[in-house]
Amino acid sequence: MPATDPVSGRPVVSVIVPARNEEACLAPCLQSLIAQNDSTQTPVAFEIIVVDDHSTDRTRELASAFSSQSPQVQVRLIEAGPLPAGWTGKNNAVTAGSRSASGDWLLFTDADTIHRPGSLSRALEEAKCHGAVLLSYSPEQIVKSFWEKAVMPVIFAELAAGYRPSQVSDPNSPAAAANGQYILITREAYDAVGGHAAIAANLLEDVALARAVKRSGRKIFFRYGGDAVRTRMYRSFTQLREGWTKNLALLFPSPVRLAALRTIEFVLIVASFTISMVSALHGHRQPAIVAGILGLILYRLFLARIRRAHFGWDANVLALFGLPLFSYLLLRSKRVHAKGSVTWKGRKYSEEGCLLATGH
Repeated sequence: MPATDPVSGRPVVSVIVPARNEEACLAPCLQSLIAQNDSTQTPVAFEIIVVDDHSTDRTRELASAFSSQSPQVQVRLIEAGPLPAGWTGKNNAVTAGSRSASGDWLLFTDADTIHRPGSLSRALEEAKCHGAVLLSYSPEQIVKSFWEKAVMPVIFAELAAGYRPSQVSDPNSPAAAANGQYILITREAYDAVGGHAAIAANLLEDVALARAVKRSGRKIFFRYGGDAVRTRMYRSFTQLREGWTKNLALLFPSPVRLAALRTIEFVLIVASFTISMVSALHGHRQPAIVAGILGLILYRLFLARIRRAHFGWDANVLALFGLPLFSYLLLRSKRVHAKGSVTWKGRKYSEEGCLLATGH
């Protein structure tokens, strides 16, 4: 299990994990990263850098324990440092991590991710195979509560349609995207585009970084990466609402129109089945059949779209009820961004990403 490359004496990959109040998920994340080389024929020399972003819980304590008890892989804990004017907290944290990193590749990954054994080695090979300087995976989404199962498939189905991996990975297409939960990028490309410092105020830093890399003429590769990494993004409805309120209006260019379309879709499906059942109960056979067929057609079209999001059957079923919730979150995101301030992890940002208020 090499800690450094035998030729350069440095790590091949520097794994950078920004962490702000992540005591609920940091330990499993670090355990999965440390175990990367346990079941692979091609071990990778890598280091792990945890960047504490002014946490007020046990995040720092947990990271410190790993840094002192992981002899096979170097785990370092550093501080994000003061948040400069015009920077978001995450961009400040990952920039601090990149400055401390010594690898030829940088892997930016969130503290709520779980990495499958050997995935780091396979990701490096995949990036090289595609000639990509930036590789990003959209993780498998772990969903447990009703709210997660209802709305997450709807959102990720829309993302799959709006940011098609085939187009994103095509050098001839202007489409660019990445998922900030897993971004592997060469040090050369990262520095060439200015890194996260060049997009310091951007609340959608993953997509912004991918766009910068693609505009520079370098190749990116993006795909669903459930075979490599998984995550549970939100553990409560409050977290889910805050997170998607921050992102949805930035991810979709016409949120009001999209919200209207998904609301209409929900109404048509529910109304068709309701009319079919009521008609059948009253002995009106023909209207029941017509309405039932219409409902089935609409529902099958809906399921065909939802299945592209890679969720389980239970989430796919509950996703019908996620349509109005998705519309609500879209409109809420649009309204919050229109007011000029967004709240995320105890910090309040202006539309330009400038910090307005924070406890830390």
